[in-house]
Amino acid sequence: MIEKLFTRIANYVAHLAGLPSTFAVCFLIIVAWAASGPMFGFSDTWQLVINTGTTIVTFLMVFLIQNTQNRDGTAIQTKLDELIRVGKAHNTFIGIEHLTESEVEEIRRKCEQAAKRHDTAVMKATAQKRGSKTHAA
Repeated sequence: MIEKLFTRIANYVAHLAGLPSTFAVCFLIIVAWAASGPMFGFSDTWQLVINTGTTIVTFLMVFLIQNTQNRDGTAIQTKLDELIRVGKAHNTFIGIEHLTESEVEEIRRKCEQAAKRHDTAVMKATAQKRGSKTHAA
């Protein structure tokens, strides 16, 4: 229950944070703060107000953004896993996001080599096909 509530709130706040109007409001707050500087004599308290406010917002947004990215990444990975599962790809790729960076890098390197071998084979087959058409004519 708490997780669903947090997810709904996180999605809503993330949506609001990405709106142009939110940026405009934040920009206006900064302009108003800067304009009020002479009135407060550019005091330490005047500076502390904006520093504290922006620090609190930044601190909370870091966790909110990380939560949103974690969920998005997991959802994308799950969709890719399902495509692998139902397609002609190797099922051994499912779950590789749980491997170490070096293990994933090794798999990526092998995939690149296989892709190059495939491309070379296709180019040879195409060249042979063209060659046999030229001889036939």
